[in-house]
Amino acid sequence: MALRASGSQPARLRWHQHGPGELAHYAKAAFDIEYEFPFGWNEIEGIHNRTDFDLGRHQEYSGKKLEYFDQAGNERYLPYIVETSAGADRVTLTTLVDAYREEEVEGETRVVLGFHPAIAPIKTAILPLVKKDGMPELADRLYHDVKRHMPAFYDDAGAIGRRYRRMDEAGTPYCCTVDGDTLKDGTVTVRDRDSMQQVRVATDNLVAYLRKQVGG
Repeated sequence: MALRASGSQPARLRWHQHGPGELAHYAKAAFDIEYEFPFGWNEIEGIHNRTDFDLGRHQEYSGKKLEYFDQAGNERYLPYIVETSAGADRVTLTTLVDAYREEEVEGETRVVLGFHPAIAPIKTAILPLVKKDGMPELADRLYHDVKRHMPAFYDDAGAIGRRYRRMDEAGTPYCCTVDGDTLKDGTVTVRDRDSMQQVRVATDNLVAYLRKQVGG
């Protein structure tokens, strides 16, 4: 569920049940959650029913009773151990593979890390359209306001289109551009990474708008 909530594609996930020849000698059942990487299906999490093997060995060699007494059933028994193991590196790789895509936009290849907003390292970028007419100063004030509420990035280097592409590659869901209209009516252009659609949002409402979009 956590993988799906973070944006993983269900079609790339599957269960693998261990057959008799794959089970460890102490295991009653074992399942792997596998993900289809570009290089094939590989395990990203294992769930194993280890029966009472672990506690039984501890009890045998320590001489200490490790049984559980069930009052309702009036019986004692050694609990089974269910082991689950998920590798952080494998789950991270899964997230990156799911997020990465290349697409043609106006004759150019656009590289995108389509991170779910909840896990995007940078939630928004604040960009002055040009480095003059007071736009950098206003953008800087907005940046410091926004970054109190979420991870934000300020960028004024190069053409605005190139900055959008850099943010797409970093997986930033929203870019907020301070332009000439901002100085006139107090609104900024907010660009959606995935659809590339743009809307105008009042600077006074920018934090609330972004928090709603990124789920914070």
